[in-house]
Amino acid sequence: MFDFKIFYRGAFILSLFGLLAFVFDLGFSNSPMSQKILEDIYFVLLGIGALAIILRYIEKGFKVPKKVLLFDAFYISFAALIFYDFLIAENSLITHPLLQSSAWIKLAVFLFFVREFFEIRFNFKRTVLNPAQLFVLSFLFIIVLGAFLLMMPNATNGNLSFIDALFTSTSAVCVTGLIVVDTATFFTEFGQFIILILIQIGGLGILTFASYFSYFFRGKSSYENQLTLSDMTNSKNLSEVFSTLKYIILITLTIEFSVATFIYFSVEEVAFPSFQKHAFFALFHSISAFCNAGFSTLTNNLYEDGFRYNYFMQLAVIAAFVLGGLGFPIVVNIMKFVSYHVRKLITFGKSKVVYKPWILNLNSRITLITTIALTVIGFIGFYALEYNNTLADHSGFGKIVTALFGATTPRTAGFNTIDMSKMLFPTTMLVFLLMWVGASPASTGGGIKTSTFAIAILNFISLAKGKSRIEVFRREISDISVSRAFATIALSLMVIGFGILIITIKDGRFGLMHIAFECFSAYSTVGLSLGITGGLSTLSKAVLIVIMFVGRVSMLSILIALFKKDKYKNYRYPKEEITIN
Repeated sequence: MFDFKIFYRGAFILSLFGLLAFVFDLGFSNSPMSQKILEDIYFVLLGIGALAIILRYIEKGFKVPKKVLLFDAFYISFAALIFYDFLIAENSLITHPLLQSSAWIKLAVFLFFVREFFEIRFNFKRTVLNPAQLFVLSFLFIIVLGAFLLMMPNATNGNLSFIDALFTSTSAVCVTGLIVVDTATFFTEFGQFIILILIQIGGLGILTFASYFSYFFRGKSSYENQLTLSDMTNSKNLSEVFSTLKYIILITLTIEFSVATFIYFSVEEVAFPSFQKHAFFALFHSISAFCNAGFSTLTNNLYEDGFRYNYFMQLAVIAAFVLGGLGFPIVVNIMKFVSYHVRKLITFGKSKVVYKPWILNLNSRITLITTIALTVIGFIGFYALEYNNTLADHSGFGKIVTALFGATTPRTAGFNTIDMSKMLFPTTMLVFLLMWVGASPASTGGGIKTSTFAIAILNFISLAKGKSRIEVFRREISDISVSRAFATIALSLMVIGFGILIITIKDGRFGLMHIAFECFSAYSTVGLSLGITGGLSTLSKAVLIVIMFVGRVSMLSILIALFKKDKYKNYRYPKEEITIN
């Protein structure tokens, strides 16, 4: 009797082998004979992939979701077309202009791996790894893998040391943007593509992709998996876990595609030798902006000649990183709020829309108010302080856009349209504050987060008024939220302080302000620099790697991952107040 499970396991192992061959093919220069062997392997794998799909349909009696059916139909049709063109039509992609590149075969092999990989049953055993441990380890795995991929010969135009590869990979996965080598010139297009993939995975999280697409192909998930994912996505109900993941992916792809399209048409075609390079430029900066990464394929970032005065492109980039920095729950909540009021407006006088109070929840209100307040303060401060300095070369509208860019990019975006080293001292101090606060919770950005900063401010006000609890919008902030906020603030200052101390001992020649700026930028995953990153010693680079990683996953998550959770005990000790001042 035919054992389907053994065949499927074998198909997955072969798809993994195909992925390794795919990476080897792209990352290394191969002889004609090696290339021929690889192509033969690709053909065999395509056939096995199609056979595995057909057997699944036979085994399940053709009872599969329509969305999976569409994917499988596309894969089989694609593979059949490639087989026809290479084998029956006598090789060489002449009969089909659409397939005039062997890259399509590699794409088909990658789709085979995707299909088999997401058929695996992902079981997150909470007794083995809690959500915090799983989250931290997933980032570590992608960072190390990314470092080795960036060290492949075809990824760079020179020799990349392991520490520089690890630094670049960490900066990309942690969506920071600090660089030790020039992304534009040191990395090839293949290397830049690897960085782009690392940014996208780091911005959303590998577990988001793995969990959702596993559910997409399998149509089910265990209760334990849903519990784990609910912790990671902040879903209140288990039934919302996968719908939340779907919203995250759809929102991400929609915004990135829209911004990429806008960037493409806002930049002149003459700046690029081909359509492919033009499109890649737009896509790279769109993904980098939405994920708040700050990486650019331009040597001087957006301060590059020909781009620093492109204000419409800068507005598109601002929109991308502001939306990415708001956080997915906030964006979804805003969409519901807008949708509700649009329906009320459209149906006015025709039918009554059911009244819904509190569509914008407390979390959204606090985050939006804090974000707007910080943006306004940052804009006014930047515009007033830099008017005759770094903004001097810009026109009236240009000054406004550049000042807005300067006020929003420290909130973990990392792009720059001015020479950061020429900022005045008061402006630099303002940037310190904006970097430290960072983006919002459950977003692609870092920092202590806007909600943490808001809770701290509200707590100051409550204490000044003699209150023992924080009340806002007719709601009371829970004690656990206050505790988390102040723990986050204290831990951030401890990590940044230790980083500054160690780097000052080793590379004190750069000056305290430059070193502190670098550490704040690393912790808040901003990516802005005063120009000292590439000249740091190996130890200092290692310190920044650790700070970037801690800033992305948060020190609190690391502590939760390290410490064993205490069991609930049904007693409480007597309370006593501690003298504070």
